[in-house]
Amino acid sequence: MLCKKNGGLIAVMIAILVCMISAQQSHSETALPIKSSLSIETKGTGPALIFIPGLNSGKDTFRPTCDYFQKKYQCHLLQLPGFAGRPAIHSLQQDFLIAMRDEILAYIKTHKLRKITLVGHSLGGTLSLMLALKAPKLVDTLVIVDALPFYPGIQNPAMTAELMRPQAEQMRAMMNNQSQADYEKNAATNMQGMSNNPVHLPLLIEWSKSSDRTTTTQAMVALMTTDLRSDIAAIKQPTLVLGAWAAYKAYGSTKDSTAGIYKLQYEKLKNVDIRMSDTGYHFLTWDDGDWVNQQISGFLSAK
Repeated sequence: MLCKKNGGLIAVMIAILVCMISAQQSHSETALPIKSSLSIETKGTGPALIFIPGLNSGKDTFRPTCDYFQKKYQCHLLQLPGFAGRPAIHSLQQDFLIAMRDEILAYIKTHKLRKITLVGHSLGGTLSLMLALKAPKLVDTLVIVDALPFYPGIQNPAMTAELMRPQAEQMRAMMNNQSQADYEKNAATNMQGMSNNPVHLPLLIEWSKSSDRTTTTQAMVALMTTDLRSDIAAIKQPTLVLGAWAAYKAYGSTKDSTAGIYKLQYEKLKNVDIRMSDTGYHFLTWDDGDWVNQQISGFLSAK
């Protein structure tokens, strides 16, 4: 997801990260390990596809995708704690991304899932990369939906996690100190460019309002200070990256220029295939769902 060209980095990151944010009768709620904070719904049978939504987002990010694949695959629709109405972990002391990586890994091991495909959107894409690095023998394929190894590198490729931390903490303090009315107003404003279909806006705003603010800021700080650009050189699994650019066409972005940002960020991941949607905004599974399904289907069939 390409940022606007104007405005300070703090504002840009808030715009990027805040915005990354009815089951059928055939679904089943999956039993989770003791103390797990994840909510997981399974549908279908076959090889495992684990869908991980992004910041402040719910399972419905991937429901249309799951509906398409469930005839041949077993879909595991995850939802992270503190987001979109899920209870938060108020005692969480460690980095949010590391904690979620380890919870998802515990779920995979508990249910003895093997040769899985991780499909992660936004923050979920970052988690997918982290899982592949942590447990390479369990992960067979990666599908990354509009996510990058290091978001602050969008504006400045020379930025580092260490240099970014003071700004991330400044952003955390600013957001935590806002009144609830101002916080919700800013979040609603930032949602405007997340989908090319206005019908999705009320749900995105509701997800934001029902997400725990402390969890949201914890996750944002973790994203802003996690740089995987070098680490991903260790990932050997075939990786499909689906990117979006159309929301920022008015700011001078082009498909080629945005693809260039993706290629630079994923430069050290050798077995990667980067494809750009022509029309979709950040929530690609809603905005360009048929294209997403076709890309994933062809990719899985060809590997």
